[in-house]
Amino acid sequence: MAEFPTKDAILQWIEENPEATKRDLAKAFGIRGAAKIDFKALLKDMEEEGEFRPRKRRTREEAETGLPPVTVIEITGPDAQGDLLARPVDWRGDGPVPAIRVIPRAGGEGLGPRDRVLARIDPTPGEDQPYEARPIRRIAAAPARLLGIYKRDSQGGRILPIDKGSASQWVVGPGQENGAQDGELVEAEQIGPKGRLGLPKARVTERLGDPAGPRAVSLIAIHQHGIPDVFPEKVLEEAETAEPAGLEGREDLRDLPLVTIDPEDARDRDDAVLAIPDEGGDNDGGFVLWVAIADVAYYVRPESALDTEARLRGNSTYFPDRVVPMLPDALSGDLCSLHEDVDRAVIAVRMRIDREGRKLDHRFVRGLMRSRASLEYGRVQAAIDGRPDEKTAPLLETVLKPLYGAHAALQRARDVRAPLDIDLPERRIVLDEEGKVLSVAFKERLEAHRLIEEFMILANVAAAETLIQHRTPLLFRVHEEPEPLKLDALRETAEASGLTLARGQVLQTRHLNRLLAQAAGTDQAELINMATLRSLPQAYYAATNFGHFGLALQNYAHFTSPIRRYADLIVHRALISAHRWGPDPRRDGLSDSDMERLDETGELISQAERRSMMAERDTVDRYLAAFLADRVGTELGGRISGVAKFGLFVRLDESGADGLVPVRSLGEEFYRFDPHDQTLTGSDSGVVFALGSRVTVKLAEVSPVTGGILLELLTLEDHALPRPRRSGKRGVPPRRKLGQEKARAAKERKVSRRRKG
Repeated sequence: MAEFPTKDAILQWIEENPEATKRDLAKAFGIRGAAKIDFKALLKDMEEEGEFRPRKRRTREEAETGLPPVTVIEITGPDAQGDLLARPVDWRGDGPVPAIRVIPRAGGEGLGPRDRVLARIDPTPGEDQPYEARPIRRIAAAPARLLGIYKRDSQGGRILPIDKGSASQWVVGPGQENGAQDGELVEAEQIGPKGRLGLPKARVTERLGDPAGPRAVSLIAIHQHGIPDVFPEKVLEEAETAEPAGLEGREDLRDLPLVTIDPEDARDRDDAVLAIPDEGGDNDGGFVLWVAIADVAYYVRPESALDTEARLRGNSTYFPDRVVPMLPDALSGDLCSLHEDVDRAVIAVRMRIDREGRKLDHRFVRGLMRSRASLEYGRVQAAIDGRPDEKTAPLLETVLKPLYGAHAALQRARDVRAPLDIDLPERRIVLDEEGKVLSVAFKERLEAHRLIEEFMILANVAAAETLIQHRTPLLFRVHEEPEPLKLDALRETAEASGLTLARGQVLQTRHLNRLLAQAAGTDQAELINMATLRSLPQAYYAATNFGHFGLALQNYAHFTSPIRRYADLIVHRALISAHRWGPDPRRDGLSDSDMERLDETGELISQAERRSMMAERDTVDRYLAAFLADRVGTELGGRISGVAKFGLFVRLDESGADGLVPVRSLGEEFYRFDPHDQTLTGSDSGVVFALGSRVTVKLAEVSPVTGGILLELLTLEDHALPRPRRSGKRGVPPRRKLGQEKARAAKERKVSRRRKG
């Protein structure tokens, strides 16, 4: 009798023979006599675990419905109504793969996207989903997924991952390629144990086309980070059938000369502003400010399909070539966008400030406005600088100059408050119609940008204060203080640059601002700004108020962008509930569900925000790599922006792109990494590579698909790299220096423990 097969052997054979039946399997492995009992038991276990589903004669029920009464399903996620949906892992029916509504067990374990479940299946004719499933047990967590380039080979194919940090290839067996073509960008998931050469095995789940094609860069990021980019039909239907809000139950603000000020390429306009000198009473030099925000809550009601999808997305995600919006265009680009000369529903706040920019009072209204003009930052700034055009000239004296006057007052209040003043220029990537990078530049920072920022900050403060006063639940924008270890790292970076950050005091933003001021105008400015940013924790949304360290504000909530942030929509609903606007505030105010899951929503949308930030960053990296791809071999200037054991990160001056100089390319001597000073030191030559050092590099290798850039170091601080003084064996650190390093590290650990204590 042949040797009894292992699971791996069975799975390997099924991959090569996807149409096989159980009888075929038994014959292939020579299973006879009593061994059949053990073999059937093994196959049954594998079926229940969802590892495979061999071909067999279909029952009459399966022939009619396409699904057996018990099968393995894969969770796909919630639908617009919040119901959990799934798809069969093995679909053999005619037509498209059906959606299955999952009926969770009371007290059962939570299920997430791509989890696999053994479930009982019942047909549900006449309903939106043709089947419903009742879980028996979860059999496997979500399989690993990847994005990569499919390459055919003699035994099927392979997938080359596009992640910079992943070097492992995945094997795609015969029948698992889903029609993928050689060189095509695909999404795949892991299946079974490792395949030939010890590589993981995968099946192609989606074909995404040419990786070098137009708009492929952002498409990669969308799929890689799991950003929902297709609206369900019911969501689109709700958006497209929405009717504009009227004046009933609203304050008429259409006589106010409100204007919108946005970037030239703005995809939505959800905030309008106005400043009027406060000439009455005793507020000489003060202003009345209006900030009007699109009333998205009127159109996106709690627990609607629109609401469920918006909560799932959390926010809009912006790429150089496209936007993945939180709301469909019928709302974000039309009914909720404050276009010029059309009536639009808003929630507005009227605020009075004194000549020093201190807020005296405020009140919120639900109103109807009509924008006088849709303006851009550059056009507004040009008008103030003495170059008005046909659109801004009529608004210069009555609208624009009062806005700048109010901004000057708010700036005085900002100087007293001393929020964190990090100055890192933002890159602007310009593409042609085919998605090719035309240019990379740094966006100009205008006073008009700061004006809008200060108006929005004040409105956000007013929203938080109002809801706290009314004791209405809300989501705060929270930014906590830096951790002590992060501050120590920043302090060490500052000291290595010849700057100081004081110790032994309660940290305030003004202390960090002093450090930033020391660096301003020096070669270390960008390094210190970046290091300060890295020392800070990421802001998040929470139902509990922990204050906003970076803005030096105790009460802060996002109110001003409900088109693109779900947190702002929650704040709008809270304001509706707090003011009891309309005949039934619960219709578009906070629902019971909103309040019950406020903490969960805060965590969900904070994760979505981080997901979008990573996707946007990865997309910029790939576009920068594409921009530099045809310049391989050229010499470029830059500064060391990071130091690690494995090499140096260099930020290039011209484009702001970050590239890696691998430590192996620095020479054959040993390089000692000092985490305290953030340096690499050559054991033979004594050359020291430190943060902020100016370097000249050669562009050695560029991968637009991964965004990876490899550099070759040519000069350090305008000097050629010194040749190492050989001592000891080649490429091996002298034993004495290693001992000194260990002693120094031990001493630093003792000091660190004393500080913590």
